[in-house]
Amino acid sequence: MTIREKLIILSDSAKYDASCSSSGSNRKNSSNTTGNAAYCGICHSFASDGRCISLLKILMTNSCIFDCKYCINRRSNQVKRAIFYPEEICEITMNFYKRNYIEGLFLSSGIVKSPDYTMEKMIETIYLLRNKYHFNGYIHAKAIPGASDILLKKLGKLVDRISANIELPTLNGLKLLAPNKEENKITNIMKTVKVNKSNTFTPAGQSTQMIIGASQETDLDILGKSESLYKNFSLKRVFYSAYIPVNKDKLLPSLKAPPLVRENRLYQADWLLRFYNYKVDNLLSIQNPNFNILLDPKADWALRHLEEYPKEINEASYYELLKVPGIGPESAKKIIRNRKYYRLEFNDLKKMNISVKRAKYFILCNGKYFSDTNIFNRKIIEKNLILEDKMVNDNHVQLSLFHE
Repeated sequence: MTIREKLIILSDSAKYDASCSSSGSNRKNSSNTTGNAAYCGICHSFASDGRCISLLKILMTNSCIFDCKYCINRRSNQVKRAIFYPEEICEITMNFYKRNYIEGLFLSSGIVKSPDYTMEKMIETIYLLRNKYHFNGYIHAKAIPGASDILLKKLGKLVDRISANIELPTLNGLKLLAPNKEENKITNIMKTVKVNKSNTFTPAGQSTQMIIGASQETDLDILGKSESLYKNFSLKRVFYSAYIPVNKDKLLPSLKAPPLVRENRLYQADWLLRFYNYKVDNLLSIQNPNFNILLDPKADWALRHLEEYPKEINEASYYELLKVPGIGPESAKKIIRNRKYYRLEFNDLKKMNISVKRAKYFILCNGKYFSDTNIFNRKIIEKNLILEDKMVNDNHVQLSLFHE
């Protein structure tokens, strides 16, 4: 099998893994190395669903001893298999980088023979890339659950970021659809990375992925798991990957299309957890365990707490401003900074380049309400927000290396 044939198989097999991100590393170039993961060394190019498209994203092999029901590469599937040798991955990475096709490497793998054997081969590959080919650019590797801590520490010293995919948010879901995987082996990777993280050990931290819609968990279950992972393991990102029905199995749901809008709502809510001081129990509850498909989580929360609005822009605190739909951290800082000198009017917000398209329904400026309707009414606001909200319509396709 030629390298091109392997590349077609193993780049296509890797497209379902969303947990790659190129942010956070400070690995700098030097006179005798190729590539740079610091500053603008990595092109932060992401698809609208969160997938990074600036990295060469491949599997070392799509052969696997595991039989996860949702995975195209599970051992019971009759698919074309391939395996890269370490030197082949190094040569492809260097050639693609020099041609400006890529800015780094995301390397994952099916599990062959054993977790330790697979991890050893990944380490051999990245060691060669760093020391023989002198590639100093960004490398993200997916750690293999069950591999020894010694190997994990070796891997962490070679790469910028590690991901350990939790896959499903509950133990029941994992046992049902991924019977060969154990959650404690995945979280053990996260613990090791957290304890050892430094400028020379996974400087860009770690991430994980959860599959959305393959099992019966609610959004409350999923987001609760994310909140726990952020708190306990200092993860940089939790990625959400809408379940794509690539296999037929009685344990899998019958879906005509991936739940892309649901995935998008979870990403929006995840952003609120990380940057807007929201908690999961602010957004969801046992009585209301799933997000509104028609409205983004922030607007939905505001409509369910309409008694707190409209907020006077000249008096609201920073965190109160953050809870106004359409106002983010930078806009909130601008408002607080400028209102020290004068009472802000509606036009002042526009002059500060603050988008008021959504915020106008929830704010007062110097005592005046500037919604188009001039009526503070839930049904009217909700109708207008739904009309304005753009639904996610992405095809969940990794960029192909080949024209078809």
